[in-house]
Amino acid sequence: MPRLLVASDYDGTIAPIVSDPTKAYPHRESVSALRALAGLTGTTAAVISGRALRDLAALSRLPVEVQLIGSHGSEFDVGFVHAIDNDAKQLLREVQTALTRIAESNPGAAVEVKPASVALHVRNAAAEVGRRALQQALQGPASWVGVQVTEGKAVIELAVVQTDKGAALDIIRHQEGASAAVFFGDDVTDEKAFSRLSGPDVGIKVGDGSSLAKYRVTSTEEVARALAFLVEERRTWLAGASAPRIERLTMLAAPRSKALVTPDGTVTWLCHPEPDSAAVFAHLLGGPEAGHFTVAPERPGLPLSQRYVDGTMTVETRWASLQVIDYLPHDVPSERTDLTRVIAGDAKAVVTFAPRPEFGQVPVMLEREPAGLRVHGTNDPIVLRSPGVQWEILEEGIHQTARAVVDPSRGPVVLEMRCGTSDLAPTMIAEAERRRLAERYWREWADRLELPPLKPDLMKRSALTLRGLVHAPSGSIMAAATTSLPEDIGGVRNWDYRYCWLRDAALTAHALVTLGSLSEAEEYLNWVHRVLETLAGPERLHPLYTLYGETLPPEAVLDQLPGYAGSRPVRVGNAANMQVQLDVFGPIVDLIAAMAEAREKHGGTEPGEALSDRDWELVRAMVSAVQRRWSEPDHGIWEIRGAPRHHVYSKVMGWLTVDRALKLADKFGRPADPAWAPLRDVISEEVKAKGWNDQVQSYTAAYDGPDLDAATLHIGLSGLIDPSDPRFAATVVATEAELRSGSTVYRYHHDDGLPGGEGGFHLCAAWLVEAYLLIGKRSDAEALFAQLVDVAGPTGLLSEEYDPIAERSLGNHPQAYSHLGLLRCAQLLSQPVAALA
Repeated sequence: MPRLLVASDYDGTIAPIVSDPTKAYPHRESVSALRALAGLTGTTAAVISGRALRDLAALSRLPVEVQLIGSHGSEFDVGFVHAIDNDAKQLLREVQTALTRIAESNPGAAVEVKPASVALHVRNAAAEVGRRALQQALQGPASWVGVQVTEGKAVIELAVVQTDKGAALDIIRHQEGASAAVFFGDDVTDEKAFSRLSGPDVGIKVGDGSSLAKYRVTSTEEVARALAFLVEERRTWLAGASAPRIERLTMLAAPRSKALVTPDGTVTWLCHPEPDSAAVFAHLLGGPEAGHFTVAPERPGLPLSQRYVDGTMTVETRWASLQVIDYLPHDVPSERTDLTRVIAGDAKAVVTFAPRPEFGQVPVMLEREPAGLRVHGTNDPIVLRSPGVQWEILEEGIHQTARAVVDPSRGPVVLEMRCGTSDLAPTMIAEAERRRLAERYWREWADRLELPPLKPDLMKRSALTLRGLVHAPSGSIMAAATTSLPEDIGGVRNWDYRYCWLRDAALTAHALVTLGSLSEAEEYLNWVHRVLETLAGPERLHPLYTLYGETLPPEAVLDQLPGYAGSRPVRVGNAANMQVQLDVFGPIVDLIAAMAEAREKHGGTEPGEALSDRDWELVRAMVSAVQRRWSEPDHGIWEIRGAPRHHVYSKVMGWLTVDRALKLADKFGRPADPAWAPLRDVISEEVKAKGWNDQVQSYTAAYDGPDLDAATLHIGLSGLIDPSDPRFAATVVATEAELRSGSTVYRYHHDDGLPGGEGGFHLCAAWLVEAYLLIGKRSDAEALFAQLVDVAGPTGLLSEEYDPIAERSLGNHPQAYSHLGLLRCAQLLSQPVAALA
């Protein structure tokens, strides 16, 4: 595989030129891009700077994956100084003395001492003074025998060893076996590197001035964008295929089953027998070889549109003279997963049916029958009812694939895939009636909702998406419909979200309660009760469970799948299952409080019955868990795979658990433990004292450091401190400055122990919208909400994350967090200003 070297200068290239060289920090986007490049197969990233290597490492904060070369190419490792002989060391001292005298006699000039060179900087000197100082250096120590001279913008560097960025570039190219190089630079010293480029190499000059580089950008910000573009292009090339953009994937849903369809009509993801089981179609993570079900026009052409039938989970994909309608029927036995595809129009279509059960790990044989196809090779039977279709069976390695050309001009072609049965007989009711029953299930539910008036169509789709993630047979709620869609394309941050997190599910159910639908919350709380019955106490709850409330098996890697756009590994299971996450109790109690309020508001209960005995029992259990464990460190909401910390968000959720319990007791006449009120005060005082950091003027991620975390906004969103508290406003300002990037907000920026980066989180953006409203910045809230709306996919779906540089979605899809956040924003922005005070 051809190897690529991407190298860059530092000052004026990935870091802006500033008057104080000790504060020339790199653009975060450039750091992320270089790190991402270094993590890609066959790709090397390097920074070649005039700075001393030790200073470059300390200031740039670049990860170890990125090679650093200092002193204009003469320093390749920190121990370099020991390689200088005694004569060179003596010469270096004499050069330092001479340049120091020149600096002392020329105000604004400064000397920088490096292991093998000394630089005279005149950037902060008056123009005439700077010219005089540089001339004195050239006529003095620069003319001595054994001194190597490098002139740059407002600087001259005198070295006692050979220095040459071009030579350094060649050394790295040779070491890495790179067949092509890209180099970014802004200074005259970078011309030595540009002069070494040839053939497929690319040189990019930053700013004005003559240059050997063939391309040019105007600023360090444009360098960041160019590097991000390079990351995307390199990943796409390495992946070898153009994966469908995540935001353009559309979810099909039935009360139990879920599937994803690409914009061009391919069923790219379907699991059986449950949504958290192995995939029958894993095209999303492995391309055609991993299994797919595709319909396309015989005469190739791009689809004209893809949309949901309003108020339903039925999807229509349309080409010129051809249409495919996809839905998951509801009238099937509990052990079945059915998918119906109806092809209509006047143009012929090519159908490709390539089931690959168990993520393609078992050989598949297909058998033709008059009524359709039988799939052999798996213990669980699968059939495709397709009467009248003439299938051709193709050999593809250990598997078989069926292909047919159909002509819907003589009437719609109905394809009914049935997993979990060998029955190829006609259904008892016609296809049109089955579709009507499926659509009525969703439409009647959506019609009863109390949706915010802001962006009503998108809000209805968000609500339907949340209900689509409900697993009706168990009452659990999925965090997302997929596994291993990357948080960093080409990276390793690929997780399995097809399970029920206590927190995510409670927040999803809470969102539906605010829309007037309580049944999902009631079923979810029944699920929580069943899980609690298997434990010695509520404090022993895991953060997540399978959809039926069982402990997850160990996290595993599927080596045979290359991953979405080459993002490996593909994971099943989730090791976060074994973490300690002490925030989970708060969202459950907050959900019960919202349900009690909704029952009281909507009537239908006797006075005092809005809070049932069973719900109150669950509240007491959650408070009991907080009493036992709130003071412990934990892994936090973001499931960082490192040592536990005293996360502020987890403490706030402990406080919220007790606070909501006390309010419920007061409102509904329930007995509150006398220890609850003092506990609430103790938690509050500790968080306010230990969570605040004077250095950054903000509440921080945890007690032990200055790093920020968007989840900490909940110190005000929850009511632990009054939103009018200046420290909350300061936290909002700090969060915006540190974590917001354009249309998105990152969770955090501190090192979490994993290679690569990630996108901003849609849920964090929603929290910032709410925080803006609480501190009176309505115009900022409206603007960020508008940006959040703009990044939704064409069918209204949101994934977990967003890359503001590459302008594409990341992470599992569709994500419950993102849609409940969007709904919350619309609800708040639809309220009068006075209601938010």
